[in-house]
Amino acid sequence: MSLFRTKNLDDMVAQSRAAGGLKKVLGPLDLVLMGIGAIVGTGIFVLTGTGALTAGPALTLSFVIAAMACGFAALCYAEFASTIPVAGSIYTYSYATMGELVAWMIGWDLLLEYGLATSAVSVGWSGYFQSLIGGLGIKLPVALTAAPGSIPGVDTLFNLPAMVIMLILTAMLSFGVRESARINSVMVVIKIAVVLLFIVVGARYVEPANWQPFMPFGMKGTMSAAALVFFAFIGFDAVTSAAEEVKRPERDLPIGIIGSLVVCTILYVIVSAIMTGIVPYQQFAGVDHPVSLALQYAKQNWVAGFVDLGAILGMTTVILVMSYGQTRVIYAMSRDGLLPKRLSAVHPKFGTPFFATWMVGIVFGLIAAVVPLGVLAELINIGTLAAFCLVSVAVIVLRKTRPDLHRAFRCPGVPVVPGLAIIFCLALMTFLSNTTWIAFGIWLLIGLVVYFAYSRRNSLLNTQK
Repeated sequence: MSLFRTKNLDDMVAQSRAAGGLKKVLGPLDLVLMGIGAIVGTGIFVLTGTGALTAGPALTLSFVIAAMACGFAALCYAEFASTIPVAGSIYTYSYATMGELVAWMIGWDLLLEYGLATSAVSVGWSGYFQSLIGGLGIKLPVALTAAPGSIPGVDTLFNLPAMVIMLILTAMLSFGVRESARINSVMVVIKIAVVLLFIVVGARYVEPANWQPFMPFGMKGTMSAAALVFFAFIGFDAVTSAAEEVKRPERDLPIGIIGSLVVCTILYVIVSAIMTGIVPYQQFAGVDHPVSLALQYAKQNWVAGFVDLGAILGMTTVILVMSYGQTRVIYAMSRDGLLPKRLSAVHPKFGTPFFATWMVGIVFGLIAAVVPLGVLAELINIGTLAAFCLVSVAVIVLRKTRPDLHRAFRCPGVPVVPGLAIIFCLALMTFLSNTTWIAFGIWLLIGLVVYFAYSRRNSLLNTQK
């Protein structure tokens, strides 16, 4: 079998519509809120402080640059999602355009991206949660507060809150996507209300002098911050993983993808401008709660408490949606024979990939409990940027190979817009560390071993030859 043999598009769509598959229960509002739920979290509540130290007040420009890279890629995602409404996101699109080996490698990449994102955000959630209950006089045993080696000089063994939140959200996802979407929507509305509260209150305390000089570290600092805060936009692509559970995917998926990205970009730019306008950017050194710090700086501690609550809810929805996205990628890869069949088994009552959902929750919950946050975060950005490059290439390829294909949404300006997405993403990748590149290469080599040892022989395309 050719390593680059593609799947038939018509067969893929027919398979997604077959009886016994995933339930079609999601509408456009569900998807927009799902996208916002995945995006607004660690990025806005934690990374804004680190980004300010790298770019200064030009952090707002860093967010715009990162958003442009995501925006070009989002248009490509929207075309694919509306044309091929099948679970699996870029893995599925690659299988239809560039063949099995490319699809496997990007699917393997997504497993790392989504999985480590849930683990990393779970660790951040644990920190905010412990801060919240600490204010109520409740403290966990030190050994259960963080992974080994997370806190210098402190004997920590296991991050219990990170593991517990992963298991709670896993249970929600396993019992039904509609119920999970409703809970996500409620939490998204609350955390957006908290962000708007920060904007309304914080805007009165902005000192324009704090924005001077605007770009203290030059364009290099601005681009380095853009590569860092890119993490803040990870998640909108998880919306495409819901393709098989959307009532009208040809219309609703583009709305969910582009709508959630636009809303979050506007919020990020405004929040970062207000933060750096209230607090001199140098003051964010060593701070893991920059938004609430800005309010404390303005002596608005009562609002800072609401922000901490919003951060907890924000991170909860990120974990929920990214876990959801990963289980759907695993479901699609298993259905194609590249992973064991049990991972694509759908529960007869709940209509969810029950076993795969619990496997993801337990494995990455344990990773969150025993691996420090710094180690978890290293690979997430590069994996996402690689996926965005590939979906942009895939749009150009499919336009050439299947110009007759009905496209409910068409990415404008092909091949210019996909080309810009590739250029922006590659540019951001060059600002990532050598350690990140080496670790990413090792992960891909492991993926090649798994593919040739198991997946290629068990692929449905191979068995149907």
